[in-house]
Amino acid sequence: MTHIDSISEYVHTCGKHARRISRVLSCAKTAQKNQALENIASHLESQIQKIIHANGQDLQSGKQKGLSEALLDRLELDSNRIMSMASGLRDIAALPDPVGQISGLQQRPSGIRVGKMRVPIGVIFIIYESRPNVTADAAALCLKSGNAVILRGGSEAINSNLAIAESIQYGLKQAGLSEHVIQVLNTTDRDAVGQLVKLPEYIDVVIPRGGRSLIERISADSDVPVIKHLDGICHVYIDDDADIDKAIAVAYNAKTRRYGICGAMETLLVAASVVEQVLPELCRQYQQKGVELRGCEKTRKLIDNVVLATDSDWASEYLAPILSIKVVAGLDEAIEHISKWGSAHTDSIITENISNADKFVSQVDSSSVMVNASTQFADGFEYGLGAEIGISTNKLHVRGPVGLEGLTTEKFVVYGDGSVRD
Repeated sequence: MTHIDSISEYVHTCGKHARRISRVLSCAKTAQKNQALENIASHLESQIQKIIHANGQDLQSGKQKGLSEALLDRLELDSNRIMSMASGLRDIAALPDPVGQISGLQQRPSGIRVGKMRVPIGVIFIIYESRPNVTADAAALCLKSGNAVILRGGSEAINSNLAIAESIQYGLKQAGLSEHVIQVLNTTDRDAVGQLVKLPEYIDVVIPRGGRSLIERISADSDVPVIKHLDGICHVYIDDDADIDKAIAVAYNAKTRRYGICGAMETLLVAASVVEQVLPELCRQYQQKGVELRGCEKTRKLIDNVVLATDSDWASEYLAPILSIKVVAGLDEAIEHISKWGSAHTDSIITENISNADKFVSQVDSSSVMVNASTQFADGFEYGLGAEIGISTNKLHVRGPVGLEGLTTEKFVVYGDGSVRD
């Protein structure tokens, strides 16, 4: 890690380089971008031991600082995880390039033809915590979508990130691309983040990935548009007309497949007419799995060992084996509850009633709305995006998993033949 005399001078230099090279990168050929990705992947594979050594320094430091076992697990890199990073880069290289695609081209009565071309956003600044694999993933997605990117990982992963950055720089150079296409900040000074989010002349979009405190701070401080989600308070509603077996299977998976992801169900809503068919068996499975249950009074009358849920439970993203349960009168009350307490992330209805499904899909205003499916499907890979940079609950300019297309925007293109307007 090099010594930096002035954080202000450093971040302005990074920003200037990124802005300048973004104009060049927007015109780069798909083959050149793909070659860079292949080069990076191959170099990562050749540097496994070096990366593991750097990662070991971070792990040792993390243990000394008292990082939790969960954080240490996210931080750790082994040969399999590094090989997986390389494989992910090749997967992104294999995806269609969205840049330059023209859609909706149509002839107008005036004689002009009008369409929309997909183009890079420009310069993206990504802040993330713990997981050093994000360095490779984010770099690859931004490169393939034609965006220059500045990456700032957590201080706990600085050695790992800089080791990965060496492979990135090697791959770019071998493909004839500037090292400034992907810049990994080599400082742990938080002021670098604070200054970069104040530089809209250089940065077009900020993407924070991490805990709520990080995202809230970036959202409050940034003078640049932010793609974010604060919480994943996801719901599954079991409807009056649900298939009971489907309902139990989906609701169990939505909570227990993985607890610590933003697509995990945090609140289960059950229509009163089916509660006695659903809850006893489903709660038995939850409790056998070790899930702590917090429920409304109706739930507690039916199921033993349920803690009384409060408003704070309906508003909580547990990211843990804890689930809140509420019995509702029916579809309308379920939609009202989601509207009041949800985070616009992912919500699902279990029903065999097409009209109820259509109403739920139309009226629940979340980035992903599902019918008869686990909320844990809220993932870019599962949606066919190949990879994602995160999940957005924004309404502009992208919602849901953010893949290659989400890292681009559109401009109108107009073709004429000496056309003049009357």
